[in-house]
Amino acid sequence: MKPLLSESQDTETLQDLGRASVQIVHDLKNQLNGLKLYATFLRKRLEKHAAPADEQETIAKLIAGLERAAADTTVLVRYGRPVELRRQPAVDVRKILASVIEGEGDAGVDARLTGETGALAGEFDMTALREAFGAITTGARSLSRQTGELSPLEIHLSREQHEGLPKALIEWRGVKLDGEADPFRSFAGGDALRMALAAKIIKAHGGEASRAVGGLRVTLPLSDNKP
Repeated sequence: MKPLLSESQDTETLQDLGRASVQIVHDLKNQLNGLKLYATFLRKRLEKHAAPADEQETIAKLIAGLERAAADTTVLVRYGRPVELRRQPAVDVRKILASVIEGEGDAGVDARLTGETGALAGEFDMTALREAFGAITTGARSLSRQTGELSPLEIHLSREQHEGLPKALIEWRGVKLDGEADPFRSFAGGDALRMALAAKIIKAHGGEASRAVGGLRVTLPLSDNKP
């Protein structure tokens, strides 16, 4: 029995479906933002007329839910489009990670940098990498809480050579992963969506994000070759 679609036709159909889905999600995001504006207007009216506390609490929860949904759809739209980088020379991976930790000091599990203390410099988009590292760190913390792991999160940096080229190895240690699923491609919830986008940003830099024994790991090409 002949298949309805050849392999090439099926690939084209999936690509078309993907492009259509991105546009649908983009439109949905705009509708959610419209609903959020209307809900905000209602909240102001409730506050102005001293509405009961339970009504004000309900509208506040509604707005928070709409904000989360709009944020997740934004990530989906971005994931469906090519990553555009604005690279700069001599961007230090360690400094970016340090800024992520300093900016998230009160967000659940503590994190600390270990390993390489010198600069790990490359031609990177500083803003994009900071977003990616932040998403991975948040995702690692979320995975730790799901498995009951409460020990501090360690982010370990090291320098390695691969086929004669220098690379930075970043490991999020102390993360207990459930099963064999790839946390960078599970798409199960907001944190997972952001981790998938983070992996795409890492790949656009010529690197790779993957799960490892006892945690998560990222490799990135460096522009220097210091020992």
